Amino acid sequence: MKENISKALFVVLIVASVFVSPAIALFAGIVLALTIGNPFPLFSKKVSKYLLQVAVVGLGFGMNLHESLAAGKEGIMFTIVSVIGVMTIGWLLGRAFGILPKLSYLISAGTAICGGSAIAAVAPVVKADDDETSMSLAVIFTLNAVALFIFPPIGHALGLDQQQFGTWAAIAIHDTSSVVGAASIYGDEALKVATTIKLTRALWIIPLSLVSILIFRQKKGQKTSISIPWFIFLFILAMVFNTYVTMPELLSKSISVFSHKSLSVTLFLIGSGMSIESVRKTGLKPILLGVTLWAIISVVTLLVVW
Repeated sequence: MKENISKALFVVLIVASVFVSPAIALFAGIVLALTIGNPFPLFSKKVSKYLLQVAVVGLGFGMNLHESLAAGKEGIMFTIVSVIGVMTIGWLLGRAFGILPKLSYLISAGTAICGGSAIAAVAPVVKADDDETSMSLAVIFTLNAVALFIFPPIGHALGLDQQQFGTWAAIAIHDTSSVVGAASIYGDEALKVATTIKLTRALWIIPLSLVSILIFRQKKGQKTSISIPWFIFLFILAMVFNTYVTMPELLSKSISVFSHKSLSVTLFLIGSGMSIESVRKTGLKPILLGVTLWAIISVVTLLVVW
């Protein structure tokens, strides 16, 4: 009986998430996970992964290539400096805190590039075990949840304009889902800026994975796989298509609405995957590393854009 109620509530909430903001959808997912639990954890994990990619590609159909390049031009330098800086600082702090090298490397990669996606891509490359991967994901996910709720109010309190907030969110928030979620709450222009810069930042998964092979060299004969975020290239193609091909206004608007609704559902599914145990297992030091790196990149980026 309890299981049936749990499943029914999950279905009701996932449908309801279509009609609420990304922040509320995420909160509903977290509450569900920490109370009665998610009855479909594997479904949520798999669907959220692909639905996020579909939502991001759909956002590309609502963006102009020339405007996006102009908006993201300033953020490119921020991206280069932040990725290299965070990975370096993360390595130094990881050693100072006495954290396992692979664990600190994964947390640093998640902070520097794109949260869970970067961790998922780098983990098999460095041959991280399940505990190291789950610990790093738990730390990054928790900070992502916090960022989605606190960044928009902070932005308004400081009087950040759309360009400033979009840049700040894209650099300082880890996961693409939370970046897009926070930016969509702040405004349409912030969303365009944040998405462009964020996906430019996410492309660093590829060179980081290649560098990771050299840093964590495997024994001769072992195979190493690299997960390439192909949806980023589809996003770029969608933006190019929207720039040079005239689409019917109804079709363009429909794709935009679908993308935003998909984002809310995605955040609900991500929130419903949270586990108290996964957070507890991280221990104090990995959490301290994640928070320290996040604080550094958030404050420094804010001071630059403000």
